[in-house]
Amino acid sequence: MILPPFLKKGDRVAITAPARSVTRQEMAPAVETLRGWGLEVAEGEHLYSSYHQFAGGDRERAADLQKFLDDPSIRAVFCARGGYGTVRILDYLDFSNFCKNPKWIVGYSDITALHQLVHQQFGIVTVHGTMPIHFSSPEKKTEPVESLQSLLFGELPAMRFPVHSFNRPGRFSGRITGGNLSVIYSLRGTLYDIHTDDAVLFLEDVDEYLYHIDRMMINLKKGGKLAHLRGLIVGGMTEMKDNLIPFGKDAYAIISEAVSEYDYPVVFGFPAGHLERNLAFPLGGMAEVDEKDGEITVQFLRQ
Repeated sequence: MILPPFLKKGDRVAITAPARSVTRQEMAPAVETLRGWGLEVAEGEHLYSSYHQFAGGDRERAADLQKFLDDPSIRAVFCARGGYGTVRILDYLDFSNFCKNPKWIVGYSDITALHQLVHQQFGIVTVHGTMPIHFSSPEKKTEPVESLQSLLFGELPAMRFPVHSFNRPGRFSGRITGGNLSVIYSLRGTLYDIHTDDAVLFLEDVDEYLYHIDRMMINLKKGGKLAHLRGLIVGGMTEMKDNLIPFGKDAYAIISEAVSEYDYPVVFGFPAGHLERNLAFPLGGMAEVDEKDGEITVQFLRQ
């Protein structure tokens, strides 16, 4: 996997919206923050367009992203927000110039579709991290934004969090892949289907019925996506919903049951996903995972 060049002051970065629409007011804190990091900020031509839920039509959103993928002066592309819509534009994109001059692609949730394409087809590391829609004013520093700045400027994270009762202990390392479970499930059987053999799989999700989580995990299991992992890391499973007749298990219990027949380590409570503490990390990068004194450490490496 290729690690794009880290940022430095004076670099040019871009904000584009491959999925749901945003307003100028919503993007203002991110633009101000990025300029405060010493960066020049370019905005997509259709960044503030609106077509139903989307930030313009599929071709318009693809054209904005294509422009920044092609431009060698752009060193990172920040996806404005998730929601839904990224998968609709993937077939319109040409990554030939991007592969000659790799740059950071930043986002999570619906942006998992773009992450998986870049990983599977081109072997380039991306950033799973907070997006401009979640930036506050520069004066109000938040851990997700600070972690994103540190990573993009070259400090690979060591993420620490408490041991969870569902954990299956063991030290492990490998290349981390994955993202939003619903998006991964939706890409099954396509050109962007996730490759998990000999990898560390990361999963997170939000606003899903518990039986949906079960259905998606059973799909991954029956498709062989859970059988040959080096380890499983589970982040936020946030705002889960249940039916009138309860499913009977929460999301962590559902996931734990789905991998119960395998013997690799499993870690719950990773601080990434639809969480207040959504820390940035290099998706596609190498990670070492260890447990000591009731604490899990996930250390990311320079390949």
